[in-house]
Amino acid sequence: MRADPFAQLQLLDVQELDSRLDVIRAHAANPPENAELAELIESRGQLDRDAGALEVQVSDLAREQSKADADVEHVKARRVRDRQRLDTGAVGNPKDLERLQHELVALDKRINDLEDAELDVMERLETAQKDLDQLRSRLADVDARLTTVTEARDRRLAELREKAETTTQDRAKRVEGLPEDLLALYTRIREQKGGVGAAALRARRCGGCSLELNSADLAGIAAKPADEVVRCEECGRILVRTAESGL
Repeated sequence: MRADPFAQLQLLDVQELDSRLDVIRAHAANPPENAELAELIESRGQLDRDAGALEVQVSDLAREQSKADADVEHVKARRVRDRQRLDTGAVGNPKDLERLQHELVALDKRINDLEDAELDVMERLETAQKDLDQLRSRLADVDARLTTVTEARDRRLAELREKAETTTQDRAKRVEGLPEDLLALYTRIREQKGGVGAAALRARRCGGCSLELNSADLAGIAAKPADEVVRCEECGRILVRTAESGL
């Protein structure tokens, strides 16, 4: 294949722009914020599950406390009634009086037991509510960080899109006038060789695979017409001769 030497040099500019676009696309596909976002989302999910479990626990303890409060008040009300009967002399029968006195003692013990249970529930409820408040605070912190990191990622992606648009426009200008067969060859090699289809021959070395050419290979390239498209013997990429090739 033959192509004007200037067109071959122009192909190096296209390669540089394509490489720049590859880097931009790679950064856009996996911006550095993604790793932190993934960790934050995972952390938030766990916190949300923990908070949900604590909310159930707090709700259960609140109901338990309400029942304990009601039980205490119920027994206290019964004790008040019994004492009123005792104080007013409403019970005259000695056996009934003795039974009432025993019941008051039992009610006092029952109230003490219920109040101990009530206090235990209150303490557990207070601890669970405190833990829930702390989790909600951590959730708020994670949400705030998620917003900050997401905004930073979106700004980065917007900048990358702008760079990609500018670079694409520059590339469109650089490919103008290039021979179609040369551009097609370059595109095919670029797809096969990890994004690099053309490389400069500088200081006796291929810029694509970094192979240093021996004297015989250099002499063979030097003997070729300037418009002949040369390929690297090692990597097969288009090898563009430059003023610094060392020929």
